[in-house]
Amino acid sequence: MAWTEITRHDYAREGMRYASDSTNEEWAIVAPFMPACCKVGRPRETDLRAVWDAIQYMAATGCQWAMLPKDFPPFTTVRYYFYMLRNSGMLDLVNDALASAARLADSVTPHRRRASSTASR
Repeated sequence: MAWTEITRHDYAREGMRYASDSTNEEWAIVAPFMPACCKVGRPRETDLRAVWDAIQYMAATGCQWAMLPKDFPPFTTVRYYFYMLRNSGMLDLVNDALASAARLADSVTPHRRRASSTASR
């Protein structure tokens, strides 16, 4: 895919620390799937968006848990949320929601593809 001025703007990720960081639009889709705060115990101090970005970083780079950059929450916290999301099935739901949003965005975006020769037969 060649970058045009239109597509370059659509996929710009300026101001993010890593290419795997989520955009505001992506986070709006993911946030409802994240666990709610517990009613008892200490208030949550961890930013769940930073946890999600760390999980995305792990998926993109394949690094080891202990090798997460220090910009993210402690790897033990990220690992705890990852296992909790995985075991509860929420990661599958997040994947489905993000895939649906991508398909919807793709169907709304006008395509400039030429019809193939087999399509006219």
